Amino acid sequence: MSAAGLLLAAVPAAAMLLLTVAARPREAGAVAPLRLAVVRAVLLSGAYAVLVVEVLGALHALTRTTFAIAWLLFLTAAATAAGLRWRRTTRLGQPPAAAPRPVPVGAVVSGGSSDPSAPVVEGGAGEPGAAPTRAGRGAAGLLAAAVDTWRTARPGERLLAGVVGGLVLLELLVALLAEPNNFDSQTYHLPKVEHWVAQGDLDFWPTAIHRQVTIPPGAEYLLLHLRLLTGGDHLHNLVQWAAGVVCLLVAARITAQLGGGRRAQLLTAFVLATTPMVVLQATSTQTDLICAAWVACAATLVLDGLRRRTGWGTLLGLGAATGLTAVTKTSGLIAVGPLLVLWGLAQLRLARTENAAPAGGGRRSWSVRRLARTVGGSVLILLVAAVVVGPFLARVTAEFGHPLGPPRLRESIPMERHDPASILVNTLRIGHTAFDTPLAPLRRAGADVIISGAEAIGVDPQDRAITFGRELFPEPAWYPDEDRVSFPLTGALVMIGAVLALTRGRQIAPERAGSLRAYAVVVLTAVLLHTAMLKWQPWGNRLLLYAVVLAVPLAGVWLDALLRRRPSGRRSVATVAAVTVLATSALAGVLALSYGFPRRLVGAGSVFTTSDWDTRFLRRPQWADEFRWAATAVRDSGARRIGLVQQNDNWEYPWWLLLRQPDGGSPDLVALQSVLPERPPADPSSVDAIVCTGSEAACAKLVPAGWRLEFRGYVGYALPPGR
Repeated sequence: MSAAGLLLAAVPAAAMLLLTVAARPREAGAVAPLRLAVVRAVLLSGAYAVLVVEVLGALHALTRTTFAIAWLLFLTAAATAAGLRWRRTTRLGQPPAAAPRPVPVGAVVSGGSSDPSAPVVEGGAGEPGAAPTRAGRGAAGLLAAAVDTWRTARPGERLLAGVVGGLVLLELLVALLAEPNNFDSQTYHLPKVEHWVAQGDLDFWPTAIHRQVTIPPGAEYLLLHLRLLTGGDHLHNLVQWAAGVVCLLVAARITAQLGGGRRAQLLTAFVLATTPMVVLQATSTQTDLICAAWVACAATLVLDGLRRRTGWGTLLGLGAATGLTAVTKTSGLIAVGPLLVLWGLAQLRLARTENAAPAGGGRRSWSVRRLARTVGGSVLILLVAAVVVGPFLARVTAEFGHPLGPPRLRESIPMERHDPASILVNTLRIGHTAFDTPLAPLRRAGADVIISGAEAIGVDPQDRAITFGRELFPEPAWYPDEDRVSFPLTGALVMIGAVLALTRGRQIAPERAGSLRAYAVVVLTAVLLHTAMLKWQPWGNRLLLYAVVLAVPLAGVWLDALLRRRPSGRRSVATVAAVTVLATSALAGVLALSYGFPRRLVGAGSVFTTSDWDTRFLRRPQWADEFRWAATAVRDSGARRIGLVQQNDNWEYPWWLLLRQPDGGSPDLVALQSVLPERPPADPSSVDAIVCTGSEAACAKLVPAGWRLEFRGYVGYALPPGR
């Protein structure tokens, strides 16, 4: 990556930092205002990134120059907004850089009361949860607060923060060192990006891999920015890493909104940061953490609306979060929907005002103005979401006649049976995979019970209507693999937290018991809807990641309440058990980062000892030389227009890397098969060479007569006579 590319890639990051300064809330009583500013900056930047792609794609102008101009304009606007905020603060006599009064505790939760159970206030004064008395704060003030926070923290809190910070930094190292090597990314995530770069627009193209055009492209839109700004995929892993950081910050803020103090917030961040699925996806080019980040942003904005009327800025944020979730991974809407219902009910409750009665009593009545504002706010949320996701849905509808794509997509992942017995079986199978452990006898015993129980109630446990593709239940999921690793410890802590939130909310969070119960109901509703709407699949654990991120604050709140109690008898045993689980969770996170697949710090395939090219093929090492062999032959032939022959789950991305033009330009790759009825494939006779993956027989059918076909295992190529 060139120095110019590195500088351009830093522009979006700088713009988001400036937006964070400009977006600090002015209203009193804001919980964790710095993290709220981060949420606002992230949502605004994400929506801007998506709309830039859509607008420039419509103009057939997806180029490095146009993207650089777009981000420089955004940086200028962010700097102007931050400067105006700074000046306004200074004019009011509140020096932005002035250090606040000493505030104890938390790198993740910057500021708060010295009582570990008190809600954290980032630089705040007065009552817990209040906004800081200084409306702005410069780098010096933030550094002073962070140093004082660490100095006054208790040993246990330092340990929690240290583990979280250490994991995040090591994940950053792996993300920077490892080449993108996620299986789905080789098949469709990254080829999408390359097709857009080659075309200069977002038009669909003939392809044998329907997921390249039918799966929502929000995450790939973000990758496209880095691809054009840097000229390569060197920083692609950073998108999910940044999403993981956002998830940690927002989950901690949700904990504060539910009444959790600084220790509860650190416990939340700790449990989430040590969840193996989070650790592994934070260095990947998958899309699940990105979806989880958007859902978490929606959740924290909804919780802000439980006790106060929602302002127009927050309404725009909710719309952006909803649209970004929809354009990234539609399964995330399973959680966003119930969250918005909760927000709407809370706003309707707040629309009722207290009217004085002659006898001194009072009665609640509707405020027409507030009711109209609630309805208008709901419409605004939907309109903003439609602006973000609408262009993609319009293209899909125009191509396939349905906004959810072709029938094969609509029938492959969603449940096709919704009778109670089928939903129960699907729920049990998803739970079995999510809670899998290395104890094989336990896995087999649990699976046998589910299978026999399903047959007893008349449900085939392998029914294609409730099972993805040709997969068979059960499937081991305990191994730290980014696509399927289970989360039994996190799941157990979350389940306990949800039950206690519903049954003992006042004991856990006396001042926020209502919010805690409502939030627990939303989380449980999202999980139940997920199991009722999506088929079981071996890699279904990663599809649940958004729900895990939403649910972890419930674990943080109850763990903190447990540790708050004075040890005596059974409580002492429970405390020791909780600490043991947390230590085991830390070990699981460290092992996932050290030995996880397909990116690890130590052992075979380490990012320190494996070459860039071999890192890309850790999933299928035998294919590395085969791709190079075929690409070398095609390049040596002088071919310019190259035909692709592949099946639905084959790797396409290596061809985009190996067959690039000498000047770094995109190769001219065209598909010789197409699953898009309106996009016919290229004629084999119109290309100079053919490259194939998967089936040699399928390739041979498309090779023109007289051409020479060579095949090695998974990869092959064909050249015309004389080449």
